[in-house]
Amino acid sequence: MVKKGIFLYCMNKTFLGEYECKADAKGRFMFPSELKKQMGSQFEEGFVLNRNLHQKCLVLYPVLEWNKINSRLAQLNRLIKANDIFIRRFSGGATPVGADPSGRILLPKPLTEYAGIQNELKVIGSNNVIELWDHATYQAFMTQDMNLEQLALEVLGQGNVGNWS
Repeated sequence: MVKKGIFLYCMNKTFLGEYECKADAKGRFMFPSELKKQMGSQFEEGFVLNRNLHQKCLVLYPVLEWNKINSRLAQLNRLIKANDIFIRRFSGGATPVGADPSGRILLPKPLTEYAGIQNELKVIGSNNVIELWDHATYQAFMTQDMNLEQLALEVLGQGNVGNWS
């Protein structure tokens, strides 16, 4: 029974933290060691890198997370135009990536151009995925004027947040 609990924990990793990184001239960045520790064995399995649907940033999906999404996409009927377009637009830029022996990950040029990633980037643990942002773009996003309290109510509802379970 304990093994099952451990297995579920490993399958549902939560990634946390903000990390400052620099991309070298070849477009590689050193994956943050603290985030690597959080990932455990998932780090060695690699990632799928893709565009974010809502912001000019990239999403680094651990392979297990990407496989979950891909399973759902595979169930869509591609003869339905909206499904076909979504699958093409969503997965068109998806690129398998992994770390080299030094722990660096190469960012494909078309994806870094999309996200405007230059030299300095923010690597963000974002629940079950990792986001990669151009540093300046992330700063601009985080300083946008928004009512975070109202957004929390819209997303999470009126209930007591402490009673989630």
